[in-house]
Amino acid sequence: MRKIKLYGLLLVSTLLLSSCSDWLDILPNNEQVTDNFWKSKEDVEAVIASGYYYMREAVPTFISWGEVRGGTIFSILSDDAKIQNFNVTPTDKICEYSKIYKIIGMANSVLKYAPTVVNEDETYYKPVMNSHLAEAYFMRAYCYFLLVKNFRDVPLVTEAYVNDEAEYNIPKSTEAEVIAQIKEDIKTALASGAAKGNYEENWQTKGRATKWALYALMADVCLWNHDYDECIIYCNEILNATDAFRPVFISNPYQWFEIFYPGNSNESIFELNWDYAAYAQSNNFGSRFSIGSSSTYKYTDVAIAKMKDETKEALEQLDGSAEGRVGRMLMASYVHSGSNLNDYQNQNQFYIWKYKGTDIVDMGNVRLQEDANFILYRVAEVMLMKAEALIMRGGVESWKAALDIINVIRVRAMLKPLDINVEETDELTLLQTVLYEREMEFMAEGKRWYDLLRFARYNEKYATEFVNIIVESNQTYNKQWIRSVLQDENAWYLPIPYSEIEINSELKQNPYYQTTN
Repeated sequence: MRKIKLYGLLLVSTLLLSSCSDWLDILPNNEQVTDNFWKSKEDVEAVIASGYYYMREAVPTFISWGEVRGGTIFSILSDDAKIQNFNVTPTDKICEYSKIYKIIGMANSVLKYAPTVVNEDETYYKPVMNSHLAEAYFMRAYCYFLLVKNFRDVPLVTEAYVNDEAEYNIPKSTEAEVIAQIKEDIKTALASGAAKGNYEENWQTKGRATKWALYALMADVCLWNHDYDECIIYCNEILNATDAFRPVFISNPYQWFEIFYPGNSNESIFELNWDYAAYAQSNNFGSRFSIGSSSTYKYTDVAIAKMKDETKEALEQLDGSAEGRVGRMLMASYVHSGSNLNDYQNQNQFYIWKYKGTDIVDMGNVRLQEDANFILYRVAEVMLMKAEALIMRGGVESWKAALDIINVIRVRAMLKPLDINVEETDELTLLQTVLYEREMEFMAEGKRWYDLLRFARYNEKYATEFVNIIVESNQTYNKQWIRSVLQDENAWYLPIPYSEIEINSELKQNPYYQTTN
């Protein structure tokens, strides 16, 4: 019988993780993590660090899966085009999920073996162990949530495999079963009380899983699962917190760019870190977000029209004169091809700026190195999660509260507050408002497809609107084809990779791809 290496864990170098360089540069060797490996707290820390390393390695997947189907960003990469145009097949590389299961494997290993190290290392105290477990629970929960959003039903593996000869015949678990495991993991991590609110260094507070990251993830999962009251509770754990080092919404529109340059801002909850100046770390954002024709990721025409409208409104708040950045748009989310900052209406090509810009308001002053962080959660998103949950919960008071939150986001973007009579509006109008704010706020942050998919899952009417949004926004393929594909909700999810089905006799293909591909 064939074996699989997917969940095998690679042995990582044992070292004292005393610096950002050690933590972020740790690389796996070619040997396996066996049960004989776990002797000290440094061994545990090394495997956790490798989990974060693999998360960083998976960022291109995070972006592709979360953006290119959503109609705000499109890609010129051939692999991305397969899912962007809804003609992906099980043999296409873009649907491979082995990188995500590597992270899950690291987390499973820590959850199984860290408790045994307490008996091996007298300096490895239980509170420290529980803190490590909380980080591992976050990694596993985050990755399974990512898999659910993209594949719906997936193999649920919670056992640590100690070598690459482990048998691999595991059927898919249902979405409900995986969501239940995710919620259990998060609740277990929080119940120990060991999840940190902050670390000694700011990059760790933002670059390692904290209780704030667990709250944000749980709110996200609850919203997806239509657990609206529970979503609001976990949002409030962040929004109503009084801790000195809690993440806090940045209300000043002229500071919006600081979320991305230099990064690790007060608003950040969790982000994956790179630092070239101090540690010679870089990512591949350069080719993906370059300024010019060689850029891999580009804004769609529909998105550009929205950006022009928003920039115009923001400039009107300044009496028509742009002095540098304008809220979250001009020289923040985008720059345009012209040299005149005010000449945005005559431009047709806008470039993604949040991963390229600096603190200098000049299109020509891009980052010298490709080391922009990638944000998984920030406070603005938690606010909009709460707003959406309030809308779906229903009732005039809930809708008023949701509108208040939306307007806080808008004011920070230098836009006028919306004047909507919640007693005369409807749920769809308010949801569309949230979707707009999320699209404009989180462009190129890997959120758009999931926002639209969550919207489609509310009811049949919204599913029809979802299809219309995707069809109207896509500019790289036949619209009639896309509309026909999306009529089948099974096509909203990716196929299980053929390479996995080939070696797992219990693994069944997702329904749409059984009949059409």
